[in-house]
Amino acid sequence: MPYAVTVHFEIAPGQMAAFLPLMRENATASVRDEPGCLQFDVCIDPSLPDQVFLYEIYTDLAAFEHHQTMPHYAAFGQAAGDLIAAKTVRTYETALQHHV
Repeated sequence: MPYAVTVHFEIAPGQMAAFLPLMRENATASVRDEPGCLQFDVCIDPSLPDQVFLYEIYTDLAAFEHHQTMPHYAAFGQAAGDLIAAKTVRTYETALQHHV
């Protein structure tokens, strides 16, 4: 069953320009290099300039756990750590899917 992950980042003031390229690189590598990563969206709201929301879909929990062992995941964490003021991660098992 697909496994969803949401992450809400609060970026340190004035650090969004440094954070976003790192996040985009991590998202691109996740989809490109991880067969179990089906979707990785990086979302921003222009009215909330210091916040970033991620929506990720993995084939299952094991695929998400594998994601957390990848070199690009570690590199992102090391490079972006000081740019992040707060981070909230939530995970979900899929109960029902609808597709267009």
